[in-house]
Amino acid sequence: MVSFSSEELKENLGTRFEMNAAIVEDLWKAYRIPHKKKESILENIASFLDMFESRRLDYEDFWAVKGVSLRIRKGESLGIMGVNGSGKSTLLKLIAGTIRPTRGKIDVRGKIAPILELGLGFHPELTVRDNVKIYASIMGLKNREIKNRMESILKFAELERFGDAKLKNLSSGMQMRLGFAVAIESNPDLFVIDEALAVGDIGFQTKCLDKFRDFQRNGCSIVLVSQSPAMISDFCHSALIMSRGEVVASGDARSISTKYITLTSPA
Repeated sequence: MVSFSSEELKENLGTRFEMNAAIVEDLWKAYRIPHKKKESILENIASFLDMFESRRLDYEDFWAVKGVSLRIRKGESLGIMGVNGSGKSTLLKLIAGTIRPTRGKIDVRGKIAPILELGLGFHPELTVRDNVKIYASIMGLKNREIKNRMESILKFAELERFGDAKLKNLSSGMQMRLGFAVAIESNPDLFVIDEALAVGDIGFQTKCLDKFRDFQRNGCSIVLVSQSPAMISDFCHSALIMSRGEVVASGDARSISTKYITLTSPA
C-alpha cells in the first residue's frame, strides 16, 4: 500500500484541481416514491399486518443517479445526452448543489452558475429592472455589480426598451433571454446548463454559444445537457450518454454524439 504524508496529500489534491473544475466520485441519488394511499379498512388492516412481517409497502426507492463518476476539466465543455428520465437533470442539480446526493462525493472549485430553471426568482408584477436585481442577487452578484451591469444585461437580452415594463407583459422567450443574460453576467468558473438553449430562437442560441466560447477561452468550464447531438458535437469537447441513471458511454463529443444517434434511431 502506498502512503502519503499530509503535505503530499495536500499537494496531490491541489494537483487534481489544477486541471479539473469539478470531480464527481461514485454519485448516487434516490427518491422515495409513495405507493397509492390505502382507501378501505381492509387495505389498511393488510398494511398494518405487513408491518409485523417487516414489509414496508408504503414507498419504494427510485435511483435517479447510480454510481456516476466524472471529471470536468477547466476550460472544457462536457455534454450530457440521454432520453427523458435517464437522470440527466438530476445529475446537473447534484453538480450545481441544488439537491444533495444520497451517497458519493462532489468537489467543485470556484463559482457555479446553474442555468436550470431560468427566471426562478422572477416576479410577474415587478418591472424588468427590478427582476434583474432580484435574480442577479440569487446568482451571487452584489448590489454595485448589479448596478454596473444592468445595461449590459438588458442589451444582451435585447430588452433595452423594456426595462421599466412589468415582466408579465413580456413573452416567455423574452423572459428566457433575460434569465440567460443575468446568468452570463455572474462570471462563474463553471456553467451548468439544462437544455435551456433549446427554448431560444436560433439567433439567440448562436449568441449564447459564442459567449460561452469566450468564457471557455478564459478558463471557464461548461456542463451542457442537450437532446441535440449536433449541438453537443459542435460545442463540447467530451460527452456522455446516460440511461436509467447510469453512464452507458463516454468519450469525445463527436463519437458519443454519433453513438447517441444510433442508439435512439428507430430500428
